[in-house]
Amino acid sequence: MDFIHKLMNIVLPRVMLIVLLLCLPPYLVFTFLSYLKRSIFTEDVAGKTVLITGASSGIGEHIAYEYARRGARLALVARRKDQLEAVAKKTCELGSPDVLVISADVSNLHDCKRFVDETVKHFGQRRHNQLARDIENRSWITIDTNFWGVIYATYFAIPHLRKNKGKIIVTASYAGRFPLPGTSIYNASKAALISFYETLRCEIGSDIGITIVTPGFINTEMTRNQLFIKSMALPFVESSEECGKAIVKSSCRGDKYLVEPSWVKFISPLMLLCPELVEYFTRILFRTCLKNFRHVTEQKTV
Repeated sequence: MDFIHKLMNIVLPRVMLIVLLLCLPPYLVFTFLSYLKRSIFTEDVAGKTVLITGASSGIGEHIAYEYARRGARLALVARRKDQLEAVAKKTCELGSPDVLVISADVSNLHDCKRFVDETVKHFGQRRHNQLARDIENRSWITIDTNFWGVIYATYFAIPHLRKNKGKIIVTASYAGRFPLPGTSIYNASKAALISFYETLRCEIGSDIGITIVTPGFINTEMTRNQLFIKSMALPFVESSEECGKAIVKSSCRGDKYLVEPSWVKFISPLMLLCPELVEYFTRILFRTCLKNFRHVTEQKTV
C-alpha cells in the first residue's frame, strides 16, 4: 500500500498538470461565454422581495441600497433598529416600493424563524416544508452569528425560496479560503459557510439560486478595527458601496461565485500550487503587523 501511495504522489501531480493544460483553454472560453450570456439576460428584481440580514451597516446596508435602486421590496434585519430605520428611509428614497424593518439577532434560532415568518406574512403567503430535521434540535452552537445565524435563516426561508424559484446570497469571506493571520475563528466560520452552501447547492439543484460571495478587504465597521487592515492592507480596501453593487449584479446574473474585488481570486492558484510558501509569507506579514502595531501603540503612550 505504501508503494501505491508513493507512486500516486509522483504520478498524480504530473497527470493533473497535463489535464489542466488541456482543459483550461476550453474551460475559460466556456466560462466567458456563460458570463456574457448571464450579463445580457440579467434578472429584473423590480417588485420582488429581498430579505437582507445585517442590513444596518457595511455590505448589507449597501446591498439594500442597490436592490432599492432596482425597485425591489425589502425586508431589512439587524439588531440595531435605529440604524435600520435610517437605512429603510434611504431605501424608500432610492426607489423601493415597500420596506419592512425587523429588529432581530441572527444567532438566535427563534429570531430567525420570526423574521422569516414576518417577511412572508408581510409580502406573501407561507407554505411549510422541512429542509433538515435536526437543525432545530442543536444543543450546541459554537459560532453563533457567522455560521448558525446564516444557517437558521436559510432553513426557515428554504420553503418559500423553493416555491418561488428564489435566490440566496451568502456573504462569506475570502478568509474562508485563505489563512489570514489573527482571525482564525472568523476564517473557520466563513470556510464552514462556503462548504455548507456548496453542498446545499448540490442537494437542491436548480430550484434555488445560490451565490457565494467571498469578499477581500472591504471597508466595514469590523474590518476598520482589524490589525492587518490598519497595519498593512489599507491601500487594498474596497468601499462597502462598491462591494454591495457588485454583489447585487452578480446575483442578478445568476453567478454561483463572486470574489470582490476580483483581483483577490488570483491568490487561489498560489494556495493550490504552493501552500507552504503562502503560509510562510502570511506568517511574516502577521509578525510585521504586530511589530508595527506595537510601535504605533508605544508612540501614542509616550
